[in-house]
Amino acid sequence: MNWIGTTTGGKDFIESLKPNCRKVIQVVVERSLEVAKYDFKFQFERLGYFVADRADHAQDKPAFNLTVGLAG
Repeated sequence: MNWIGTTTGGKDFIESLKPNCRKVIQVVVERSLEVAKYDFKFQFERLGYFVADRADHAQDKPAFNLTVGLAG
C-alpha cells in the first residue's frame, strides 16, 4: 500500500504528519540483528516493538522502525 500522494481532508498525507514524527537515533545493537531480514519484528527491551525497515535496513547499517512504544 502506498500512501504517498493520498489526500486526507483535502491535505496531502505527508502534510498531515506531526512535525517531529520522524526521529533518527544512533544506538548499539546485538550483532545478531545484522542478519535480520526486512519486516522481521523485534521487541527492544523497555522501549517497544520494532520492525526492520523495508527500504533502509542493511547488514552493515541496520534500520528499525518503532511500531508500538511501551509506556514508561
